[in-house]
Amino acid sequence: MSARTAQLRRLLSSPDILMTPCCYDGLSSRLIEAAGFQAAFMSGFCTSAARLGAPDAGLLSYAEMTEQARCCVEATAALPIIGDGDTGYGNAMNVKRTVRGYAAAGLSGILLEDQEWPKSCGHVGRKRVVGREEALARVRAACDARDEGSGIVVIARSDARQAVGLSEALHRAAAFAEAGADVVFVDALESDEEMAALCGVAGVVKMANMLEGGRTPILPPHALQAMGFGIVAYPLSLLGVCISGMQQALQDLKGGHIPAGLPSFQEIQGVVGFPEYFREADHYKATSQGAVGSP
Repeated sequence: MSARTAQLRRLLSSPDILMTPCCYDGLSSRLIEAAGFQAAFMSGFCTSAARLGAPDAGLLSYAEMTEQARCCVEATAALPIIGDGDTGYGNAMNVKRTVRGYAAAGLSGILLEDQEWPKSCGHVGRKRVVGREEALARVRAACDARDEGSGIVVIARSDARQAVGLSEALHRAAAFAEAGADVVFVDALESDEEMAALCGVAGVVKMANMLEGGRTPILPPHALQAMGFGIVAYPLSLLGVCISGMQQALQDLKGGHIPAGLPSFQEIQGVVGFPEYFREADHYKATSQGAVGSP
């Protein structure tokens, strides 16, 4: 088990709720760590938007997600990052390969859902879920892959609340916990009462999703913790401010103005790591600056 994965497991065993802003590239994960957050979640929605300029509708491949995961992990010093595994990219054997690949990419956790393929964002409708047995097979396969040695945290998600109904979603959450999931999550719950019902599932950490503008009520971390949640994700905060900031900057440029509020060039260099890079490069600088080769 990697040090980051062990740290994520310690954080999830804490009585304090774990806040995970969502990243989608090396810069966003680097900023999350610099801001002092203890973990991050690599969102499929945000990664699809940033990498493809396309909706979260099953367009990103396993290979693209693992490549993006490596970028997010390598841009940070020690930040545990959870990756969005969508449906696992196929049957139970594909799920096992996905879990192994995400762990090899440096991710500390993986979220897997029970939607049919191609999947869709949980808050935009047009969702169908697979049957209970297939959903459970995905979770069991993920847990078997985890138990091969990586210890990656398995988060089992159900989209049955919108596709079928609350009762089915809660049934699946309990079954996922019994099958060995480390964390359970029901997406697109619609009220405080529904969220509290999920927290009634015993013996496992519960995840909340504070999708900004989505179906689920937005509650502060202390209220979520009191309700019984152990981890919360914020999917669109960083992507949303990037979109609005870029749109405004483009309008400013179109009007002949440099956008207001830009960080200085020196500040940007600091954010992306030039000072650290130069310090490390100096360690390997040759003592002689002369060219080497035949005269």
